[in-house]
Amino acid sequence: MTSFNRRIFAFVVISALSSACAPEPWPEPPPVSEEEFAASHAEWHAYRESRQTVPPSGPVIWIGLWELREGANTVGAGDEVSILLAANDVPELAGTIRMEDGAITLEPNEGFASEDGTPVETVLELAHDRSENPTLLRLGSLGMRIHSERGTERLWLRVWDEEHPQIGSFTLPPYYPVTQDWRVTARFEPYPEPRIFELDDVTDGQVENESPGELAFRAAGREHRLVAFASPTSSSFFVSLWDSTAVVNTYQGGRYLRVPFADSTGFTTIDFNRTYNPPCVFTQFSVCSLPPRENRLALAVTAGEQRPTDSTY
Repeated sequence: MTSFNRRIFAFVVISALSSACAPEPWPEPPPVSEEEFAASHAEWHAYRESRQTVPPSGPVIWIGLWELREGANTVGAGDEVSILLAANDVPELAGTIRMEDGAITLEPNEGFASEDGTPVETVLELAHDRSENPTLLRLGSLGMRIHSERGTERLWLRVWDEEHPQIGSFTLPPYYPVTQDWRVTARFEPYPEPRIFELDDVTDGQVENESPGELAFRAAGREHRLVAFASPTSSSFFVSLWDSTAVVNTYQGGRYLRVPFADSTGFTTIDFNRTYNPPCVFTQFSVCSLPPRENRLALAVTAGEQRPTDSTY
């Protein structure tokens, strides 16, 4: 073989090896005009902001979270009750929430009403907020329901104030500039069987979340992966993640994100501009799960919601 032929042969071999090692083509997200993208994000942001003060799920108006104990849990404004509600229109003993062998009942004394305002005058069975028809109660200007978390037998009484001073004035904390650079394609890679993850929460307990698989995406020149959570009744993936912006700019415990289910090609689009703070950023009365260690990204996600600068949050 001549010197020239040897060089050609070497070039062909190297080219073949390079092609074999080259990353597979990665589809781009579906094209969206800048105007449509900005308008869609503004609409999403406005809706998110408005929901933060809407009962019962708006965390800004939550004013209490009490873990229920087996047996009697007395509720009212008196000195001797186990759940103290310091509101002007709450009687000293409003009633007793009793938890026995998994059943939860309210034994009313004074002031309790159902969601439509009908006074509660007899013992009422209470359904928690992961039930098909959770029970909502009223006590003066306060609303309340039993809160539960998957994977734990703990139950809480969550209370909110329907006359909270931040209703009508609350604003979300700053966001990074919105850019399509943080709108990326992700490949869904299902597990052979759904996995249950035990996640730490901010109350020093643990909750469980079910994951059908992981989302692989590319950013900053490399591939990253996120465990995606979803149950059979979910309408999208839920992702909790931590990235290096948490050191200074975003919530130290991590942020949340919703991602559409993958289409028939196995791909979906992650819009990190819609990364948002968990409820515990706005209230101490929350049971927020923290990201699994698998979702700690070696990446600075300079997109989405930042941590509040106002200490009144």
